[in-house]
Amino acid sequence: MWSRTNTPASGKAHAAHSLMKLGRTLVAGVALAAAVTAEAANREPPKPDWSTNDMPSQQGRVVLVTGGTSGMGYEDALALSRAGAEVIIAARNAERGQETIERIREQVPDAHVQFEAVDLANLASVRDLAERLEGRLSRLDVLINNAAIMAPPQRRTSADGFELQMATNYLGHFALTGLLMPLLRESEDGRVVSVSSIAAARGALDFADLQSERGYDPYGAYAQSKLAVLNWAFELQRRSDDAGWGVRSIAAHPGVAVTELIERGPGLDSAFGEQWAQNLDDYHSAAQGAISTLYAATASEAVSGAYYGPTGEDEKRGPLGFARTPVAASQRIDAEQLWQLSERLTGVTYP
Repeated sequence: MWSRTNTPASGKAHAAHSLMKLGRTLVAGVALAAAVTAEAANREPPKPDWSTNDMPSQQGRVVLVTGGTSGMGYEDALALSRAGAEVIIAARNAERGQETIERIREQVPDAHVQFEAVDLANLASVRDLAERLEGRLSRLDVLINNAAIMAPPQRRTSADGFELQMATNYLGHFALTGLLMPLLRESEDGRVVSVSSIAAARGALDFADLQSERGYDPYGAYAQSKLAVLNWAFELQRRSDDAGWGVRSIAAHPGVAVTELIERGPGLDSAFGEQWAQNLDDYHSAAQGAISTLYAATASEAVSGAYYGPTGEDEKRGPLGFARTPVAASQRIDAEQLWQLSERLTGVTYP
């Protein structure tokens, strides 16, 4: 989720920096205009008006959704429950988790849905979740890496000392996916669906300061974390192909959907939040924002290694299709460097 609102300027130095970033963005935009990628040109696009009514039965499939107590994660869990899947919602707040289960069962009385506690910003918690699931599941069919935080005004760190957005949005998911890979490989159609953002197009992987220790820009750090998600999703597919893991990695973004992300991040009383509120008519619902993720998670024709999202103006909303891949997510050398660094930071290596 992302808005085109600019971060408020704070002095001439910041303005100059913003102009430099704008210049880089415009240059990248020239390449981006041609970047539905060469691969996508030869792929079958999804039906533009694909909806949950088109979702195939998920009876017997086991799906884990991170951040499933609100927003698009909740819509994922609800739609998958309706389709017959066994849904595991993984999030931090157990009370909200129970409330979410009750909300789903009010609409789907026979839903097979349960809650598991996890704090993605705490690698010990991520490992605990993986161990619990390995102890009771014979396989995992779909992992939806959905949970995210956006633009806390002040830099905060995770339990492991990482910048909080990088920890929650990316590193926690990298670790969880690696730890659950043995279960995913037991599925006949194991899928990892990772949620990025149109903000990724504004991001840059700063390997010299990945944790924003030298300087913290809330929106820049958010964009970097979502760019990391996208690079990793593509590299995961390449490694699955090379190693024969038989697991599909697919990326998706929701466009701009009305969720609690702004309220819990910069705040509705921030300059960003106030403009967000003024532009609500330009956005779509959380349920519509979840469509690209649900397509990637369930459609038989979903393409491994693809990136899906709405295709309307600026990809904020509109018909489902292939999303534009940012130039910064198209360099394998960056993805490989990010992967190696992520293994060192998390202590998790993939089989």
